[in-house]
Amino acid sequence: MSLIFTPSNQVKLTNVSIVRLKKGGKRFEIACYKNKVMEWRSNVETDLDNVLQARTVFVNVSKGQLASKDDLQAAFKTPDSDKIILEILKKGELQVGEKERHQALDNMSKDIATTVADKCINPDTKRPYTVTMIEKAMADLHYSIHPNRNAKQQALDVIKLLQEKKTIPIARAQMRLRIGTPGKDGKRTKEKFGTMIQSVEDEDWGEEYELIYLVDPGHFRALSEIVQNETKGQGQIEVLSIRDTEDEEAFA
Repeated sequence: MSLIFTPSNQVKLTNVSIVRLKKGGKRFEIACYKNKVMEWRSNVETDLDNVLQARTVFVNVSKGQLASKDDLQAAFKTPDSDKIILEILKKGELQVGEKERHQALDNMSKDIATTVADKCINPDTKRPYTVTMIEKAMADLHYSIHPNRNAKQQALDVIKLLQEKKTIPIARAQMRLRIGTPGKDGKRTKEKFGTMIQSVEDEDWGEEYELIYLVDPGHFRALSEIVQNETKGQGQIEVLSIRDTEDEEAFA
């Protein structure tokens, strides 16, 4: 009987997406399921077992050649394979064919434009932009899509660039909030808000203090923490609406 021996440092995998990172003068790769890398980088997928075909680091996935422990220790300064895999998954370059690469970039561009359109308005008209209008503005900026960064991060970059270059008039859509606190805590709580409040719509002083106002969505967490800290958990903060717009039906 003849036997076929598979070297112990080789593992064969099929139908994989490869993520490659060059570090310490050497190449390291991990084998992932198709389409799952971008989902993980966008926080859509959080379970690594659904992303990785094997919790193993390779020097060449296609040939099934595993990376040695010595090479991993020298390059990553740790023997922890999970930490090494996470670094490769986060910083490595996804190896895809030209057609897949264009499709992935197109999808990412659409996701970025959708996020910008969702977060912003035209401050002159108080109306939202369509995704198509944002895509055109991104093209005018000659914005380069970064496949290794998620859509939300890049959307914030695009908003900043559109404002700096004045490509189109654009501003973050504001949140309309209501807070309620015991009357004795109202003044102190409001003072802590400082310049985070854009404009006050209504304010009622009494046994219960109530304030309705507009803020940038980026301040919501800080405002919520102030309310909780200053009232020792007795205050409340409520989102009344997300956008500052005169056309409420546009967001139905």
